[in-house]
Amino acid sequence: MAHKTDGVEGVDGVLAELDDLAAANEAVNIGDVLDDFGERSFGPFILLPALLEISPIGGIPGVPSVLAALIAVIAAQLLWGKDHVWLPQFVQQRGVFGKKLHKAVGKLRGISRWLDEHSQDRLERLVEGVWIRIAAGLVILLCCTVPPLEFLPFASTLPMAAIAAFGLALTVRDGLFMLIALIVSGIAAVGAVWFYFAPPGSSGMLPFL
Repeated sequence: MAHKTDGVEGVDGVLAELDDLAAANEAVNIGDVLDDFGERSFGPFILLPALLEISPIGGIPGVPSVLAALIAVIAAQLLWGKDHVWLPQFVQQRGVFGKKLHKAVGKLRGISRWLDEHSQDRLERLVEGVWIRIAAGLVILLCCTVPPLEFLPFASTLPMAAIAAFGLALTVRDGLFMLIALIVSGIAAVGAVWFYFAPPGSSGMLPFL
């Protein structure tokens, strides 16, 4: 079951919109995506950068921090109670070639359809009211853990996975995914604390990894 939110039909609908943009334009910038989705689409704008960071692109130095900063700006607006997404013009002008975007979308379509098929109207109270602001606050905190974790290859994947789960919950309006996001964010917080306060001479990784 797909769920419509802010004019976007589930995760597969988000990717379909991106694929349409890629097909119609030689290059697609963030401003194009913002205009196409509608300025109220907080969920997709938190979900998509997090998924991008989890991909091999996240292994490029500096990319995780840039994506985390972008997500934090969007989450801050959600926390503040804004009713639309705003991004500075220089951010909106950043983009990617249409062919590369089309290829990336193709790799994500399978999982997006699975997510839509397994999302339902569950625990709806967790995706409305104060819970949305709690999620936004936790997303900002998770973003703050990303820059230091760049010192370890793909170490920022765990907090970004939690951020992606929050973005997914907001996109499909499924409280169960919000609950999962809360659990994953707790695990990510433990990992970040261990990394920051690991005993001298240790690898800085969690003891059970």
